Amino acid sequence: MRKKKRRQLLWGMGGIVALAAITVAVARLKPASPTVDRSTIWTGTVKRGDLTIQVRASTGMLVPREDSIRLIPAQTDATVVRIRVLPGTRVAPGTILMDLSDPQLQQKLLDAQLGLKAAEADYKSLQATLESTLMDKKAAAAQVSSNYTQDVMQAETDKQLYELGVISGLAYQKSKDTADQLTTQYRLTQQQLLVNQQAIEVQLASQQTKIDQARSLLDLYEKQAAGLEVRAGISGELAPLSTPVQVGQRVTVGTPLAEVIQLQKLKAALQIPETQAHAIALGQPAEIDTHNGIVPGHVTRIDPAVLNGTRTVDVSLDGPLPPGAVPDLSVDGTIDLAHLKNVLYMGRPALGDENSTLSLFKIDPDDKGATRVSVKVGRASVNNIQVLAGLKEGDRVILSDMSRYDNVDHIRLN
Repeated sequence: MRKKKRRQLLWGMGGIVALAAITVAVARLKPASPTVDRSTIWTGTVKRGDLTIQVRASTGMLVPREDSIRLIPAQTDATVVRIRVLPGTRVAPGTILMDLSDPQLQQKLLDAQLGLKAAEADYKSLQATLESTLMDKKAAAAQVSSNYTQDVMQAETDKQLYELGVISGLAYQKSKDTADQLTTQYRLTQQQLLVNQQAIEVQLASQQTKIDQARSLLDLYEKQAAGLEVRAGISGELAPLSTPVQVGQRVTVGTPLAEVIQLQKLKAALQIPETQAHAIALGQPAEIDTHNGIVPGHVTRIDPAVLNGTRTVDVSLDGPLPPGAVPDLSVDGTIDLAHLKNVLYMGRPALGDENSTLSLFKIDPDDKGATRVSVKVGRASVNNIQVLAGLKEGDRVILSDMSRYDNVDHIRLN
């Protein structure tokens, strides 16, 4: 009886020990790998080759270039009496956009026309008077010149006669004094003519200045009068103003009346995340997707200011715009930052930054599961990222967001 109890006790203790051992063994077993549906993930293959590093704009739009905008201001104070063309209309240089009216300008124009005619008439009158006076002086000078010539000749003759003894020295001296006196008078007369001619030129030049002033004033009023018919001046499209003018509105000099944009001179203004804009440089190639065609371009300006976490990068377009390209059209844009030769790369994972170490699932050779690996990556592009270590060419990895499986190192695929 006692032996029986002893065996039962031993069996009981053995069972307890076995149960404890089984419990410890079960506790040490790793949990079963979770199963992931293949249709819910996307994968990528590690490749070797050339990799273009690009940055993509968060937003972008077509905007006019600085040399493609013509703002048309009012040339004078006037009233808008008619609007002929509405924004969005294609216009030519001679297209009349609107009509203005200014009765005061018409009166000023008439007064300026009369003022120019009066100045021209005064010039002709002064010219006639001065020329008449000059002719009188020339006539008098001609008489003096004639007398001077005769007296000089007479003095020369008397000199010869005196030397021959025909006339007395007193007669010769008288003739010589008369010639000397006329010589002086002749020289003074010639100087007076020269001074008089110069004075005439000065007076006529002064009167010509009045004509020029009157003509300039008339040109100004004619230009302002022509400006009452507001013309486009260039070929393009009439753009809307932030504050459009209305019929009946009184405008002052300098008030913007219209704006014409040359559609063939547009650029792309791209909003680039601040964290990526630091790598952009002037002249880098870019591509602009207008959703109706892709246009090549290059970077021409990088705005130093940061607004809402982005910087504006201007891209000049190097090719023709496709049909339908207009200002304010939303576009997509990518900028080429660098070209890497003969590198390993793969598709860009959903989570992970460039120049970091990522934890990714590499698909097993039997294609039935995936094992977590540590991958060191380099520069990242829009869709691809450089692989520095942890993977080799031909490896396949899961690029989807796998953060829900952070606590496991292996998954099964079905």
